[in-house]
Amino acid sequence: MPVQLRYYTDPVCPWSWAAEPALRRILWEFQGQLEARWVMGGLARSFGPGYRDEEGGIGAGPDCFADLISHWLDVAGHSGMPLDPRLWTESPLTSTYPACQAVKAAGEQGWEAGYRYLRAVREGTMFERRKLDHLDSLLALAGPAGLDRERFEIDLRSNASTEAFAADLDEVRNPPDDARAAKAVRRTEGHERLAFPTALFIGEDGSRHGVWRDARDAATLRNAAEAAGAEQVNEGTLEPLEAIRRFGRCATTELVELAGRPRPVIEAELWSLARDWKLKPVEALTGSLWELS
Repeated sequence: MPVQLRYYTDPVCPWSWAAEPALRRILWEFQGQLEARWVMGGLARSFGPGYRDEEGGIGAGPDCFADLISHWLDVAGHSGMPLDPRLWTESPLTSTYPACQAVKAAGEQGWEAGYRYLRAVREGTMFERRKLDHLDSLLALAGPAGLDRERFEIDLRSNASTEAFAADLDEVRNPPDDARAAKAVRRTEGHERLAFPTALFIGEDGSRHGVWRDARDAATLRNAAEAAGAEQVNEGTLEPLEAIRRFGRCATTELVELAGRPRPVIEAELWSLARDWKLKPVEALTGSLWELS
């Protein structure tokens, strides 16, 4: 049986976006060895004057949206992942709950479908500045994420996805002792929660191997996966063109992680592929993504 990966996150968490390079590395290395469960954290029931999140000091000042802009820029600077915080001045989200529930509905079509949809929401918010907090906008992502749209709409409107998200909130808001010991507990909207992203690998024997901190580090994730009994299937280099064929659109930082070569070398290769009309760049405020031409 595959090792279960419980991945605690929120579609609008910038640090989870920063962790995508490591996550994609692990999904490739342990292809067929992991079965993921995307546990949605409900980062914000309601953004607005009363919103507080101790991570990033959001809500410490008079304007939570100004704090969010500063936090996103800080994450972009640390991670190299493309972010565009103008979202919070042009069309700020009202809540992350609708997107969380949509990810649970997408997951009804399989964990990989759930990941494709989660990724589509991340890209839509993080650098496309799309207001993905209402039904129509979330349904529109079904096609790009490769979902059966009719089934997705039925699941999204069902009580089952509401209940699944509620169960996720309960899990996220009751951190285990190991997470507390690792100081991986945060406080948001007046309640405790696990830090995002957090990864928990559960072996066939029930053993639990948590990455309560450093979930943005592929080596730490790899060690936990192997401790749970997963066997590494792929190792070494996943070349940029193959990576994009495998995952779809990738940020430069992700391709550096997957190829295991210095950023200047990868950037030169990417522009060479673009010159040959094999790839095209998608520019964002703080970086670039690449997709097939």
